Amino acid sequence: MAAEHSVQTPATASGDTRIHNIGYRSYDGPRLGRSYARLSLYSQSLRGSYGLGRSVKSKVLPMLLFVVMCVPAAIMVAVAVATKANDLPVEYTRYAIIMQAVISLYVASQAPQSVSRDLRFKTVPLYFSRPIETADYVRAKYAALASALFILTAAPLLVLYIGALLAKLDFADQTKGFAQGLVSVALLSLLFAGIGLVIASVTPRRGFGIAAVIAVLTISYGAVSTLQAIADYQGSSSATVAWIGLFSPITVLDGVQSAFLGATSTFPGGTGPGTGEGVVYVVLALGLIAASYGLLVRRYKKVGT
Repeated sequence: MAAEHSVQTPATASGDTRIHNIGYRSYDGPRLGRSYARLSLYSQSLRGSYGLGRSVKSKVLPMLLFVVMCVPAAIMVAVAVATKANDLPVEYTRYAIIMQAVISLYVASQAPQSVSRDLRFKTVPLYFSRPIETADYVRAKYAALASALFILTAAPLLVLYIGALLAKLDFADQTKGFAQGLVSVALLSLLFAGIGLVIASVTPRRGFGIAAVIAVLTISYGAVSTLQAIADYQGSSSATVAWIGLFSPITVLDGVQSAFLGATSTFPGGTGPGTGEGVVYVVLALGLIAASYGLLVRRYKKVGT
């Protein structure tokens, strides 16, 4: 709305009363609509996941974790080149499993940053006062955190791949492994982003959100790994060990990639789920992603009213 004119009446006898007659006209410029608003929210949230456009303090942790993710890959490449190895020290699909603690810390720090601030300062209804709906908000936030996680997890794989080509390792084998690794981290990004956002959306307190995400992602992995080790030590079947792996997000990912992406399982005994059990892992992973999205939509329908 823009002001057209302003008419000021003469002061009254008392000299302190004035009436301003301000005319307005309607905005007649371009209206970019929901898709532009959704894209803008996605872009702003993605940039915020790495502290871009925010204070220097906000950049430190995400950028540090990004470096921590990439440095081991660079060291592995340097060793492979220096020793003229016939293969990389670690599989592409296994790198994220090894670095899962760093990934979990990143999710724990950035998921609350993405949604808890909006809840705390009650800005969510302001988003919905624009041409944007609950599903648009959830999609933008979910896609932004998943994209940020994919960047975090795919970057070291790219370092490994480029290093492998520089070391003149077999092009076909390395390309296949790199592609399998990208599929694995894409699934990880969707799974971890959904879980992290659901947990963070429950509380406007960022500290509580961070603690809860860490607890779910790391404690569940520790508990499942311990139970698997006990089961393997007691001579339980590989199927029993595999079924226990369904109760932690990172072991669910491990099961999917060992069953269908040719990865070596990190389960005790090195035996991952078979094809039949692997189907259950895939269904569970996709179910968790869909459930996370559904819970977020339900949560923000309540917040936006």
